[in-house]
Amino acid sequence: MLAHTARTTPQSAINWDWRLTSAMGFVLMAFAGMVYAAESAPATSVMAWWGWPLALFFTCFFLGIVAVPSGVGGGVLFVPIVGGFFPFHLDFVRGAGLLVALASALAAGPSLMRVGLADLRLALPLAVLASASSIAGAMIGLAIPANIVQIALGLTILGIVILMATAKKSEFPEVAVPDKLSTALMMHGIFHDASQGKNISWQVHRTPLGLVLFVGIGFLAGLFGMGAGWANVPVLNLLMGVPLKVSAGTSSFILTLVDSSAAWIYLNKGAVLAIIAVPSVIGMMLGAFIGARLLSVLKASIVRKMVITLLLFAGLRALLKGLGIWI
Repeated sequence: MLAHTARTTPQSAINWDWRLTSAMGFVLMAFAGMVYAAESAPATSVMAWWGWPLALFFTCFFLGIVAVPSGVGGGVLFVPIVGGFFPFHLDFVRGAGLLVALASALAAGPSLMRVGLADLRLALPLAVLASASSIAGAMIGLAIPANIVQIALGLTILGIVILMATAKKSEFPEVAVPDKLSTALMMHGIFHDASQGKNISWQVHRTPLGLVLFVGIGFLAGLFGMGAGWANVPVLNLLMGVPLKVSAGTSSFILTLVDSSAAWIYLNKGAVLAIIAVPSVIGMMLGAFIGARLLSVLKASIVRKMVITLLLFAGLRALLKGLGIWI
């Protein structure tokens, strides 16, 4: 009779039971994280335990809205702002930042691959090196004191502000002759540009230097828990000669490999709390969905200036907090 029941159970019911079980496990994990954070919260805190996750959700919702039109990843905004203005240890913020960047990249990756804006042969060699260095960055970042990481984070964010304010972008860079390494790795392709209504071929040069730079990018991604889209796109576009749209799409695919590698280190070390990660990921994803819808309405230049201002303020805050000047 049991065998008969198992054979006649609808597949939809099995899928529903699996989803319900997964959801219950997720809720229990979130509740355990909330209890842990409530018990370990400072005695001087006047906000209820549920107030910080709620504030975190709305903050990430706003960051997700502005991240898409400005062309930066959510992790770049998340770590310095949440780390500077929320009462969470920086290790937990960096662990959640990797999951935020990873969730955003995973959401966009499949569709970018389907339309040809993310190239697998271009991404894999760069992602392998960046993934290995991100693991080293994560291990070093968790081993050094938090104030040293705060100072380094502040300096890095201020460097990103300068890069965003001065960097130029080329829609279709000219690559007359590809280098030997890119030819051997078959780093070339064709994508359809809807704005021009035609197929555009592209090829790559300066590949050895690009590989070296991606080692450094992966290290910074693991060290600070930030998505590295702010660095991926300029290196692919301005240095290696990849068209801007393909650079942005391939950057998202690279992030899925780099951030997942570093995230395992933070998970293994216990530096990921559900009370921080859950509202952050949900808020960022919902905000990014709205930001994508508003992309055609908002002026990207205005939003970009606002993001630069936010990062400038957050970078100064992280630097001064690490130096013990502004606690």
